[in-house]
Amino acid sequence: MCGIVGYTGSRQAQEILLQGLARLEYRGYDSAGVALEQAGSIEVVCRKGKVEALAHTLSHFDFQSHCGIGHTRWATHGRPSEANAHPHTSCAGDVAVVHNGIIENFAELKEGLIARGHQFRSETDTEVIAHLVEEALEDPSQPTLLQAVAQATEVLIGSFGLAVLWDQEPGTVVACRRDSPIVVGRDETGSYVASDIIALIEATRDVMILEDNQFAVLTPDSLQCYNQDLEPISVPLTTIDWAIDGAEKGGYPDFMLKEIHEQPRVIRDTLAGRLINGALTIDELEMTPEALNLVDRVYLIACGTSYHAALIAKNLIEAWARIPCEVEVASEFRYRDPIITPTTLVVAISQSGETADTLAALRDARVKGAHVFGITNVVGSPVARESDGVIYTKANKEIAVASTKSFLGQVVSLTLLALLLAQSKGTLTSGQIRLLFKELVDTAEQVETILSREAQVEPAARACKDATSALFIGRGMGAAISQEGALKLKEISYLHAEAYAAGEMKHGPIALIDEGFPVIAIATKSPVYEKVLSNLQEAKARGALIVAIATEGDEEIASYADQVIYIPKVRDALSPITASVPLQLLARAVALQRGCDVDQPRNLAKSVTVE
Repeated sequence: MCGIVGYTGSRQAQEILLQGLARLEYRGYDSAGVALEQAGSIEVVCRKGKVEALAHTLSHFDFQSHCGIGHTRWATHGRPSEANAHPHTSCAGDVAVVHNGIIENFAELKEGLIARGHQFRSETDTEVIAHLVEEALEDPSQPTLLQAVAQATEVLIGSFGLAVLWDQEPGTVVACRRDSPIVVGRDETGSYVASDIIALIEATRDVMILEDNQFAVLTPDSLQCYNQDLEPISVPLTTIDWAIDGAEKGGYPDFMLKEIHEQPRVIRDTLAGRLINGALTIDELEMTPEALNLVDRVYLIACGTSYHAALIAKNLIEAWARIPCEVEVASEFRYRDPIITPTTLVVAISQSGETADTLAALRDARVKGAHVFGITNVVGSPVARESDGVIYTKANKEIAVASTKSFLGQVVSLTLLALLLAQSKGTLTSGQIRLLFKELVDTAEQVETILSREAQVEPAARACKDATSALFIGRGMGAAISQEGALKLKEISYLHAEAYAAGEMKHGPIALIDEGFPVIAIATKSPVYEKVLSNLQEAKARGALIVAIATEGDEEIASYADQVIYIPKVRDALSPITASVPLQLLARAVALQRGCDVDQPRNLAKSVTVE
């Protein structure tokens, strides 16, 4: 995986492909390449590293091509290299393929292809597809590229989003998908394909999102979709209404900082219109209050940052709605046999809406009879389409690989869901719900206050930047927040960090602490505040460098911590929204001081569409 773009039409394809690939850089990648139709043949150019390096190489050629495909690769099979970069070609070089996903049976397919005389140039699973299409085209009964691609995909096990060229059908691109997103669209100059809407947004706001086992044939003058039987079908248009400036830095030095500063708007947009006549309303969930009242168990399934949002939500759902709630890593949920009944609610949380493990777990839950909600940031994404109901986080496009505003949008959305369940169960009064909703809305202003004091994280960042490891601790809500803080620091600064419930200090983690070892503590005013202070004393006695996230007006904390980052006072249940922001800023500041790229951390991809 990571990003696909293709074009056929009257414009120069090279320019459009490079522009689209640059738009897809936010997803993270290690190499990039293009295949361009050129004078009756296909020219492939790949480079390890950034799209900029690919563009520099292409500037030395005088390609006059009006049809091509491009790809940014995040290594799965085979190390990052030019040989493993997409596009991949057939033996004769007459077929070129770009691919997102994982071909699980590629080893046996490759073995058979080699036995039949095919020669491979890469270590990837993708290359088998090019050779399979090549074989299909040699069959007189498969006269078209569409038919050949369909035949080739029949034997593939796994996930794929594909775009394919064949030099005998000039000006034609065939695309298809299974468990990996593909969108297509047209403007007055030609036809486009991509794995992400953002790559097409400057050409068209009206796109068609392919479903699994659907195909599209793009030509300069037409765009036709087909079902798996290769019968022409009509795919509905989806209109994209978010602003293109969401993909620009807008004066900020990096996307991460821009997106951190967009979080107050995300909170307000996610909450807009949710309280009507004193009652919470989330019509998109398509579940009556009576049905919600029957829910007797909740599973929250997610990966990475979304998993941490789920940990926070568990506390709220159990405290407010009094429903047993379990948080599951999606990749584990799908491989065990959880207890699911018709009164079980499964909530699938995914920023992109296409996370492979989360999507697979969602499907398993539906098969077992659960009612499924999706929480995602992407309209029309697989999680949104395959859930019974959905809450959109209204975060607009998030470009930086490390999630910030999408995380906060998820926390706010899950807080809304916890309140809605409490409303349906009658475990909170209408007055309590109105008060909590008002305080939730107020967190937008409190986050703005934190952002206005952004500089207060700098001394703490300088104190931590030369460390080799760090420990994040907290209790109650703070324990869940600390998990996200540790992940952010790991993701973008490459400084090893672990998070523990502070009460676990004496059960192992305290062995890590020596002179100057950073301990970042969530020490806001809460029912467990005194307990956290006790844990800080334990760490301080062993020489730890203490950084505390604390509540405004707390003077006592200064005697325990070397660095204090103050945040406004909020109800403990809502503290994850405010306390996570200085942790984001701290991680970014440490990363910059260590010379790291905060927008595109090494080895990471924005959207994980494979297991």
